[in-house]
Amino acid sequence: MKKQQNYQDVLYDQITIPNKLFLSYKGLGLNETELMVILLIHRSISKGNSFPTLEELTSNLTIDEKECSMILRKLIQKNLLKIERTENSQHQLSEVYSLEPLWEKLYQPEVPVKKETEDGSLFILFEQEFGRPLSPFEIETVNVWLDEDEISPALIKAALRESVLMAKLNFKYMDRILREWKKKGIHTVEQARLASKKFHDNQATKQTSAVNKKRDTSFYYNWLEGED
Repeated sequence: MKKQQNYQDVLYDQITIPNKLFLSYKGLGLNETELMVILLIHRSISKGNSFPTLEELTSNLTIDEKECSMILRKLIQKNLLKIERTENSQHQLSEVYSLEPLWEKLYQPEVPVKKETEDGSLFILFEQEFGRPLSPFEIETVNVWLDEDEISPALIKAALRESVLMAKLNFKYMDRILREWKKKGIHTVEQARLASKKFHDNQATKQTSAVNKKRDTSFYYNWLEGED
């Protein structure tokens, strides 16, 4: 009877993992360590913990929290993992991991190579300008611009340059730029440049030459005029 009970415990202590993941993870650009992180996140979600901490993940890995954090960033960059925000009945916001992008890519693997290359260079450019690796949430923000808002990498780069030139290098500022462009029907870099020039020309007629010389950045369109 005891042996039967133990056998039942083994049967109940299972999680479902698609065979295709084991057979195709290399084709998704994953190594064994990255696969193990994915499996631990999948297990944690199935057990009711949708946002396991680095400590919880690394307690079952041979890597430290720093390396685990880097792997999480890579998984988000590869669009195999994303972070979502949820709201409970008390209107409290929380973050959760979602492996939905992985399952979609696993069963619908036809992804244009050009887009992956453009997206990859975009993340590199962001990290160069910020002088540090992007956080998982920042990477997810860029992915939302690309996938949900369907903003071209070139236009996102233009917003990044605008943010750098205006000395307001932060994601809130860039998001406001992109939303303002979208509202004005601006979808190309050339359209954004024309909008900036038009704004500058209008401002030039209202400002004295002394003010214009003092504020060199007035050439660039300030999408957050009046905000710090």
